[in-house]
Amino acid sequence: MRRRTVISMEQALSLPYATLRFAQLGWRVIRIEPAPSGRDLPGDPNRYIGSQVVGHDRRSYFVAPNAGKEAIALDLKDPRGQELLHRLIDQLGADVFCCNTLPRRYTALGIDYPTLRAVRPEIIWAGISAMGPEFPDVPGYDPVIQAMVGYMELTGESDGEPMLSGIPLIDLKAGDEVYAGVCLALAEQAESGRGAEIHISMLQAAASWLITTLPLLDFDCDYSEITRCGNEHRKFIPTNTYPTKDGFIFLAIGSDGQWQRLSAIEKFQTIASASRATNEGRHQHRAAIHAEIRAITQQHSMAELAEDFRGATIAHTPIQTVPQVAAMPGIQERLTRTRTPQGKSIRMQPMAVDVPGARRELDFPPGYGQHTAAVLREAGCSDSECQALQQAGVVYCAP
Repeated sequence: MRRRTVISMEQALSLPYATLRFAQLGWRVIRIEPAPSGRDLPGDPNRYIGSQVVGHDRRSYFVAPNAGKEAIALDLKDPRGQELLHRLIDQLGADVFCCNTLPRRYTALGIDYPTLRAVRPEIIWAGISAMGPEFPDVPGYDPVIQAMVGYMELTGESDGEPMLSGIPLIDLKAGDEVYAGVCLALAEQAESGRGAEIHISMLQAAASWLITTLPLLDFDCDYSEITRCGNEHRKFIPTNTYPTKDGFIFLAIGSDGQWQRLSAIEKFQTIASASRATNEGRHQHRAAIHAEIRAITQQHSMAELAEDFRGATIAHTPIQTVPQVAAMPGIQERLTRTRTPQGKSIRMQPMAVDVPGARRELDFPPGYGQHTAAVLREAGCSDSECQALQQAGVVYCAP
């Protein structure tokens, strides 16, 4: 099978995460960053976030989303830079072009779908923006969209302040939608031969996950059903975090049968009553149930409670740290890795889904402009042409 080629004008996290998934499949991913302007640090600002790993431009926050890629630096504000991009798309036979910049910049930079389709008719074009092309000037940052789309209103203690999620959910959701959209477009292209234009609105993608809350608006819901509730589940009682002698354990009861098994455990027999036999009935006693369970669990160790819950086939877990997750069976053996130029192995997150033949070890992320010269030569540029373009500030070729 021919190796796919993705050219991506990307920065931050949402799009680099999407194209990382393509790199894991073994596709060629060439990331475009702007040529030096002299005003800011060159390239993707995420290069300079976190602890220093290799040189000045590959810090810890940049590593995982950008392993397995190539990096070139072009000035797409310059018509010569745009011509180079179009030349690369044509000469390298690019299958996919991606970007995550403001939609109002698409045409000015020569990266809009009609322009690139004229260069390569079968190109699949995918762009991420805050709210889609209908809102061309709205910048998109994960925390802002979390606040905008109601995630912060839904996260935190019921009597506390709105809270951000511990991970950048919306960046990652948008990246997954690019991945899914491109794969769907390729499947359709196999039949039609046509390219595709895919616009991902971070806001819309995030709102699609409001499936357990937004539809309740038309069912005359109580506001408590669509606001913060701490670690409780809004519907299934009891589901919550409970203290033990040596930490916290999370318990999830998802049916009346599971409640019966929980209340049959000797330690928990006092929580049972006829009025609590159904989830609807337990809603009337939710505060009391949580308090009673809390009073029981804090008298016992996590290991003792876990043994009881396992015996009753009840979903539960200690609250694990990230190092503990990395060491878990089912995760540890699926971690992806990269290796620094000095040879140090770096553990990274597993693939979302196992794919036969996928790459579990990826090349270390490229330095700024590391592949500019090589990629331009591949597209037919001579050494003297590359040198002239660099002197004119249209490209940056790393030494």
